[in-house]
Amino acid sequence: MDNDSQSVGSGNAEKFAQTLREHREGILNYCESKITTAPLEGTNTKIRALQRQAYGYRDQEYLKLRILVLHETNYKVAI
Repeated sequence: MDNDSQSVGSGNAEKFAQTLREHREGILNYCESKITTAPLEGTNTKIRALQRQAYGYRDQEYLKLRILVLHETNYKVAI
């Protein structure tokens, strides 16, 4: 390998090592508990989609009720 290839490779390795250092606590917590935030992120995504669809709602209370019902549904929210 020439020097340019080695410097690019070691730069990537250093970036990866830095990422591991920055996320060390979260990685170790996952290994210990096997719990992720995926369900919460999915709910947040559903709420954001519902908010985009809700621009025409006249009543904020209706939007709140729709958000509360989101966790009970296993299908795409359609209005």
